[in-house]
Amino acid sequence: MRDGAEVTAIDRPASLRAAPRRGRKTFWLKQLHTWHWMSSAISLIGLLLFTITGFTLNHAAEIEAAPVITERNAQLPADLLPQIAPDDASDAKKPLPPAVAAWVGKEFGVKSGGDAEWSANEVYLALPRPGGDGWVAIDRASGAITSENTDRGWISYLNDLHKGRNSGAAWKWFIDIFAAACLVFAITGLVLLQLHAAKRRSTWPIVGFGLLIPVLIAVIFIH
Repeated sequence: MRDGAEVTAIDRPASLRAAPRRGRKTFWLKQLHTWHWMSSAISLIGLLLFTITGFTLNHAAEIEAAPVITERNAQLPADLLPQIAPDDASDAKKPLPPAVAAWVGKEFGVKSGGDAEWSANEVYLALPRPGGDGWVAIDRASGAITSENTDRGWISYLNDLHKGRNSGAAWKWFIDIFAAACLVFAITGLVLLQLHAAKRRSTWPIVGFGLLIPVLIAVIFIH
C-alpha cells in the first residue's frame, strides 16, 4: 500500500497474480483425472470383451467351431389347432396366438414371442440368437411341429455379442453406453497427454506414430 492507497492488481506480486490460474488448472486437472478413471472403470470389462473378441473375429477362419444341431418333432394340442387353422388370408408376419406361443415356448424352451411368418400351409418362427440359430415350423392343417436348434459354441456367442448380432435392445444400449464411456476415456486421456506433454517430450511422437501405423497400412496394403 502506498500512502494509504489501495493495492491494485498491477501492484500484486506475480506469484499472487498467477495463483488463480494455478487454481483453475488444478481444478480441471482433478476433473479430468476423475472423468478419466471413472470412464475407464465403466468401460474396463467391455474393453476386455471387445479386445478378446476382436482377436477371435480376426482369426475366425483359424478357430474351428463344430456346430451342434438338435432336431425335434412334436404335435400341437388339438385344442390349440383352431387358432392356427388355414384360412384365406395372405401371407403375413405376425406373432403366434398367445396360447400357442406359450405352449411352444414351454415345450421347446425358446422365446416364442416374436413375429412368425404365416403362409397358407405353415407358420414359421425364426429363433436367431448370439452364438446359434433355430426355428420352429408348425403345419397349419395337422399341427405337426418341427424344430431345429444350432449351437455354435461360446466363441461364436462372444463374437456375436461383439457385433451386436441378434442380441436384443438391452445389449444395444450397453454397446452405446460402452462406446460413450470409451470416447470420454480417450478424449480425457488426450487432454491429459497435452497437459503433461511439456515434461514428456516423447508424448506427441508416440501419439503420431500410433496414428501413422494404421494410416500407412490402410494406404499401402488395403486395396
